[in-house]
Formats: sequence, structure tokens, C-alpha cells
Amino acid sequence: MTQPLDGILVIELGTMITAPLAGMMLADLGARVIKVEHPKGGDPFRAYRGDLYSPHFSAYNRNKESIQLDLQSESGQAKLHKLLSRADVLLDNYRPGVLARLRLDDVTLEKLNPRLVRCSITGFGDSGPYRDRPAYDSVGIAMSGIASLLLDPQRPDAAGPTIADNVTGMYACYGILAALLSRAVTGKGARVATNMLESGIAFIPDTFATFARLGIVSGSHTRVSTSQSYAFACADDRMLALHLSTPDKFWKGLLAAIERPELADDERFSTRDARVTHYEVLKAELAAAFRTQPRAEWCRRLEAEDVPHAPIWSADEVIEDPQVQHLRTFYEMQHPRLGTVTGIERPVLIDGERGPHRMPAPALGEHNAKIAAEFGLD
Repeated sequence: MTQPLDGILVIELGTMITAPLAGMMLADLGARVIKVEHPKGGDPFRAYRGDLYSPHFSAYNRNKESIQLDLQSESGQAKLHKLLSRADVLLDNYRPGVLARLRLDDVTLEKLNPRLVRCSITGFGDSGPYRDRPAYDSVGIAMSGIASLLLDPQRPDAAGPTIADNVTGMYACYGILAALLSRAVTGKGARVATNMLESGIAFIPDTFATFARLGIVSGSHTRVSTSQSYAFACADDRMLALHLSTPDKFWKGLLAAIERPELADDERFSTRDARVTHYEVLKAELAAAFRTQPRAEWCRRLEAEDVPHAPIWSADEVIEDPQVQHLRTFYEMQHPRLGTVTGIERPVLIDGERGPHRMPAPALGEHNAKIAAEFGLD
């Protein structure tokens, strides 16, 4: 049961992040994923840092096989049809209309394999005024409203990790799993579609509920003031995060930890609603307090008072964190030609066990001969 998708064959026509992440998530659940790549260079993410095995590519493509097919040619299309005739899932993130030009329209695919689950990821959907626009992560973040929760309009400065791409890939995987479950009952495949715009919107439902119910247009500090979340620099310039949420005991514990009991009697901070209203003022008071001691001392005090807190780690510090070490979140894989590759465990345990540790992301065309022989592509 640790590999619930064992026996499921996925054909991935994916580049960059959205479809590759969905494919990798399926692979982490035990599916066999064959990544079809262009003969010249393959997935553009391969060359992101100057070679054909960038860390960005390897991050989103573990546990897959790679075959090179020229889908612009009749031969390449015929070979892909052979793969799809035996597949369970077709996954792509092409723009609308591309699949039809490759002889992979819904009618053709249903005739070829009635049990095939077809999942397409687009920027804005299959129809509408933005249908044919290009879309990358920053576009999805901006149009979904996510960026408005992160940026200061007076000093906009793009920063942070990939969000819209990753969320969209996760929603695609979610849809595929539902379609596979339905197929087990009906025996029929389905067409699954998701897009970056709607996935980004769905990722922040509280923002739209707050507007619909209360007329509040959220900004970069709306959620953090309501949840009483903070980030501070300490005396040693190391950063610390707090999240007090709603229980009053966390507020009292914080005051005990910083030795500022008088703030409890300040009318601006005496109730949670008052602290939300005067968030910026309170933040300034707390920031001055946290500047008086190094982070390790604050962590010690906050832990003693049971206040929700955490050091703000950089990537190298995350790997060395004692809890991360205990969970064995990271592991190493050996590629026969490319050496040691670090992987991240599937964050879902089934019956107490992790997912398969089969292989690192493939070299371009690494499995050409194997797949060609197995599926009769020659």
C-alpha cells in the first residue's frame, strides 16, 4: 500500500514545473512515469543553469524515465500513439490547441484508448479572452491575487519561491487521482483540465471569502495582523518567526518571555481585536524587544512559555535542523553517469512508510532503447 499507484503508466508531455511536478507526485505514489522530450535539448528546464541536468530539472523529475521523440514528425507521433495505447494517464502543459495539432485531440485519444485519463494544464483555461496568452509563475501569482498579498504597492519587489506553478501541479495531480478512482468504477477514462489562474485563486480562498462577506480587500498585512504573525531580527541579526493565532495564552506567554508584562494593560493591546487593529504599533514594540537578545536565547525563552515560534532557516540550515534530520526528509540517490543527487521524501506516509526510492531525474533520452524495445517503437 505504500505505492498505491503501482501498475499505473503515465506519459508526461511536460516542461518546466506544472506538469513535471504533477508527474513526479504520481511517480512518488508508485506510478511509472515516462517523460517524452524533444530530441534537441529536451525539457527547457534541463539547461536552466547551463547544462542538461540542472538542479531545477532534477528537483521536479525524480522517479521518471526519459525518451526522446520528435512530435512534429509522423514517426514521433506514431510512436507516442503506441505508448498511449497502453497508458493510463496522459499529462501535458501545452497551450490550448497544441495537442490537436499533434493528432492528440480528445476524439483521437478516446478511440486510441478509452480508459485513458487525459490531463491538460494551461495558463488560463481552454477558452476565453486570455486563452492563448503565455503564462509563467509570476503571471499566475499576479492575476490570481497572490502577489497583492505579498507586495508593498509603494515599493513592489518580486521575491520568494515558485507558488502558482507548484500549486497548479498539485491540483492537476489531485484531479488525476480522482479520475483514476472514477475509472475503477466506470471503466472509462476522463478529461481533466486545470489552469494556473484558477489554481492560484483556489489556493487563497480566505482572501475571497473575506471580500465577499466583509467587503475587505486584503493586502500584504491583512492575514498576518489577523493571525498575529510576526518576523523579527534578533541581536545577532538572525531572524525569528512568531504565530500567536487566537489563544490568549500565547499572548501572555510572549509577554512573559520578553519580560514586558505592562503591555497587557495597554489599551491598544489588551484584547486580540485591539492587537489586530494596532498591529503595526505592536510590531514595532516587539521588534525593539527582540533586538535585545540573540535568537538562541529567544528560542529558549519562547519554548519555555510554549509560544509558537521558529527560527527562520535558510536552505542549508533546514537540512541540518534536528527535526528534519529525525524525519529523514532528504535522501541521496546515485545516478550512473551524473553522480550523487539529493532527493526530498514524499511528505505523505502510507502505513508509516515513505514512497519509492527508485531513481533520480533521468538524463535526456536515458531510457530510449529500453522503452523502444518494450513498446515496439522501432
